[in-house]
Amino acid sequence: MIGMGVRSRLDQKRVHRKARQGSIKSLGHAAAVIRLTAKRSIRKRKGPAPRGSPPHTRTKRLPSSILYVVDKTRGMALVGPSRRIVGIAGAEHEHGGRWRRERFPRRPFMFPALEKTAPRLPKHWAGSIG
Repeated sequence: MIGMGVRSRLDQKRVHRKARQGSIKSLGHAAAVIRLTAKRSIRKRKGPAPRGSPPHTRTKRLPSSILYVVDKTRGMALVGPSRRIVGIAGAEHEHGGRWRRERFPRRPFMFPALEKTAPRLPKHWAGSIG
């Protein structure tokens, strides 16, 4: 006969810390995927884009202004065009409105990027606790 014994101890603080680290890392990956999808939706073309489709760009300034940041304390990410780079133009394209005395129809690019990537986002959290 062979005898064997096992002892285990649960370190809850360590598990919570690892889970939080994994979640923050995964959140950053998810935000990066949304950002890349939004950037790729904005094409370099002359003339305005049709109503309801992502805006066109001549200078690639709008796609380069799309940034993301992960707030580790709140456990959330923010993805969108930077006002420092393009002012309110990104928001006006997304929601429609006025900019420089011109009226813009809605040409969303951030929400469609989120919708397109939403089914793939949970896989970023799979196996994140290691």
